[in-house]
Amino acid sequence: MSDNQEQQQSVSAAKDVRVQASRWRERRDREDFGSADQAELDAWLAQSPDNMVAYLRVDDAWSRADRLGALRRPTRPVGPERRVLIARIAAALGLAAVLGVVAYSEMDTPVREHTYATAIGNREQIRLADGSEIELNTDTTLRTRITPQERRVWLDKGEAYFNIRHDAAHPFIVMAGTHRVTDLGTKFFVRHDSDRLEVAVMEGKAQVDANGKTDVKPAVLLPGDVVVATASSILETKKSVQDLSDKLGWRQGMLVFHHTALADAAAEFNRYNREKIVIGDSAIARLTINGTFPSRNVGDFTHLTQEVFGLHVEKQGDIAVLSR
Repeated sequence: MSDNQEQQQSVSAAKDVRVQASRWRERRDREDFGSADQAELDAWLAQSPDNMVAYLRVDDAWSRADRLGALRRPTRPVGPERRVLIARIAAALGLAAVLGVVAYSEMDTPVREHTYATAIGNREQIRLADGSEIELNTDTTLRTRITPQERRVWLDKGEAYFNIRHDAAHPFIVMAGTHRVTDLGTKFFVRHDSDRLEVAVMEGKAQVDANGKTDVKPAVLLPGDVVVATASSILETKKSVQDLSDKLGWRQGMLVFHHTALADAAAEFNRYNREKIVIGDSAIARLTINGTFPSRNVGDFTHLTQEVFGLHVEKQGDIAVLSR
C-alpha cells in the first residue's frame, strides 16, 4: 500500500470517528436517553483516546451552538417539527465546526512547555492543569509538556514528589536520564542524580523501564517498592511506610537519619546548603548517626557530632571540616 493510500485511509477513519461522536452527542440530548445508553456511550469512549477527543470537541462545538441559539431566541413559539429541524441543523453545524477545529488543531496545536527550577535549599509546589501536583526538592530542574494528548515531564536533575491524577487514556510519564517512569495511578517520588535514579511508590502503582532498551525488563512498583536504576541495571527493594515517610522529610524541611553513616549524612546536608560539611578524616566517615534535623541548620548537626563523637569542627569560610 502506498503512503498516499495509507494517508487517505487515516483521514477517512478520523472522519468516521467524528461522525460517530456527533451522533452520540445528538443522542445524548434525547429525552429517552437512559442509563443503558450512558453505559454504551462510556464503552465507546473507552475504546480509544481518539473517540474521547472527538466527542469532547463535538460537545464543545455543540455547547457554543447552544449559547448562540440562546442569544437568537425566536419571538414566536417553535413547534415540534421545527425543533427537530433545528436540532438536525445544529448537529450538522456542530459537526462542521468540529471538522474545522480538528483540522486546525491537528495542524497547529501549540505545545505548552514550562521549566521549573529550585535553588539550593529551596522547594516549590506545582499544580498542573489536569489537577496533578508536583513538589520539587532542593536544586531541582523539571520541564513539563502537558497537552490534551500528552502528559510528560523531564526531571533533569534533583528530586520531586508526584501526586498524579490518573488517566488511563493519557498516562503521566516522567523522563529521568535514560529511564522512564509511567504513572499507573500513583503517589511516588523520583530522585535523579548524575548516574543514578531512585523511584519509590507511596500509593498505587508505577512502572520503571530503561527508555528504548528491550533487554532490561521493566519493573512494576507497588506501595513500598523502591527501585535504584543505573544505565545498565534496575535493582528493586522493599521499604516500610515509615522508611519512605522519613525519606520525604524534606517536604517539611527536615532530614531524618537512622543508623546513617556520617559521610552520607554530610552529603545530604550538602544538598541543601551552600555551607558544606567535609569529612577530614576517613576513619570517622563510617560512624553512624540517628536523629531528625532541620535541613538548613548545619550548625546544629556539626555541634551534635562534637558532643556525641568528640569530633573537632574547623570552619574554613563556607566549609566545616570534621576530624578527630
